[in-house]
Amino acid sequence: MKLPLGPAQRWFAGAALAACTLLGAAPSSALAQGLIRDAEIEDTLRVYTNPLLQAAGLNPADVDLYIIGDPSINAFVAGGQNIFIHTGLVMEAVTPNEVIGVLAHETGHIAGGHGARRSQYASNQALGPMLISLALGVLAIAGGEPGAGAALISGSQQFAMSSFVQYTQAQEASADQAGLSYLEATGQSGQGLISLFNRELRPYEFRTRRIPPYMMTHPFASDRVESLRVGVDAGSHRDAVVGADTERRFRYMQAKLVGFTRTLAQTLARYPTTDLSGPARYARAVAYYRVSDLALARGELDVLMADEPNNPYYQELMGQILFENGRAEESIAFHRRSLELSPNQPLLQTNLARALIQARGRRGADEAIDLLRLVTAAEPDNAFAWRELAQARNERGEEALAELASAEQSFALGDYGLALSFAERARRTLPRSTPDYQRAADIVTFAGAEVRERARQQGGGRRPG
Repeated sequence: MKLPLGPAQRWFAGAALAACTLLGAAPSSALAQGLIRDAEIEDTLRVYTNPLLQAAGLNPADVDLYIIGDPSINAFVAGGQNIFIHTGLVMEAVTPNEVIGVLAHETGHIAGGHGARRSQYASNQALGPMLISLALGVLAIAGGEPGAGAALISGSQQFAMSSFVQYTQAQEASADQAGLSYLEATGQSGQGLISLFNRELRPYEFRTRRIPPYMMTHPFASDRVESLRVGVDAGSHRDAVVGADTERRFRYMQAKLVGFTRTLAQTLARYPTTDLSGPARYARAVAYYRVSDLALARGELDVLMADEPNNPYYQELMGQILFENGRAEESIAFHRRSLELSPNQPLLQTNLARALIQARGRRGADEAIDLLRLVTAAEPDNAFAWRELAQARNERGEEALAELASAEQSFALGDYGLALSFAERARRTLPRSTPDYQRAADIVTFAGAEVRERARQQGGGRRPG
């Protein structure tokens, strides 16, 4: 697990307006929390989500999933076909069906094009009532009714907001029903959404009832639950039970997140040492490793690995524990084994490459570069992989290629000034008419344009002295 890593954050703020949230929480809070990368959790969420996307007529390869380190129970769609899941949702869910139900709801937003339509409506459709109210206010003042005119003008924003929230409420209700149809199509129950809403929303509805109706972007929880209940009861999979693999993935995903994001005391309270189940040992292994108790961490993990020697994520965790405790050479075998058991996983490829560079320097750089080139081809915005590639290039004395990789890293992070600097230096010495030279030139062009535009915006309000 990498916590946090945020290559997508540079566009996140611009996507906030178009965000479609499950519970109505502000997505911008995720910026402060950061994005989490973990091969096992991402794989589980993919296994849960892909059938829903296919049922909605979407291509799973076109939809990106992001995990946000945030304890609140929420998920949302933003920036197009991007689903964001809070760690709090996964850790506090009672059944895998609750998480899958939320993913079905978010799939409904994507299939309905709600993000783009919401943004367009906010900037166009909702503007109409506000302009009408402003015009009526001006006419009232001109007609000798200044009090009425002032009231109309001051209420113009309320008119616009009222129109907008009616639109978003309709979208949320539509996503709920679309999600139910995808669950039904994949042979799954919609009971998870009902239980989640009943537990996490309905107890607090008395608070939302006090909010002015024109501020309510989501329907009331009780209305959503009753509407969902009708749909679930009408389906043929109302009492469908999740499979053993779905349940197992859920329990291990929860345990891993608890171990990584909660304190040792909190982890042990949830998974006491008397609990000898696999998920409990997994959570404790992570929690012990995080407080540098290597002996206890390895003890728990040794039991798990003995029971499941072909689990790639146990191998990955053992490699991570060893690597981060200064035993990079010893970690290589575990990272290599994890990749053998789960080939072509970019995060597992990055783990092995990093261990090779740290342990063997120049001798490990050749293999590390091959691995990292695969990673950056699959994930061009993976700033962490670009950083490791820059280090590997540097180990081989390839200064220009190291600078190009650093330019890619900075570009992925949105640091266009630094990206421009590295790319310009790389371009000076890279052979012309090569793909690497052309890429450096492209970064110079795009990053340079961003730098100039930002400088123009910053200086736009200044007057010459």
